[in-house]
Amino acid sequence: MTFEIAHNNINVLNLEKSLAFYKEALGLTEVRRKEAADGSFILVYLGDGLSTHQIELTWLADRKEPYNLGDNESHIAFAASNYEAAHKKHKEMGCICFENPEMGIYFINDPDDYWLEIVPKK
Repeated sequence: MTFEIAHNNINVLNLEKSLAFYKEALGLTEVRRKEAADGSFILVYLGDGLSTHQIELTWLADRKEPYNLGDNESHIAFAASNYEAAHKKHKEMGCICFENPEMGIYFINDPDDYWLEIVPKK
């Protein structure tokens, strides 16, 4: 028996704002969408076009307050093919929230304050 990682879930307050961020910051595009018949939720799966791994954005109609993200130690990492260009883009977007030059990594935060790690592609 084997298991393949399918997706990670992120709950969002403003689906359109999150979709725009993930498209601009990371080039992720919508792969598929599921909407509840009663309008209570929308699931949008984003892909990078390079791997089968996806990020699932979950929007819940009755959620109005920000999610408690704890210490933000859990994160998703992205390998950038051009680390310097990625850093410049994210700096211009104003979304870099933490840098560790010694390790050669930095983090950006999305509209809901989830931290996303950016590493150079090896």
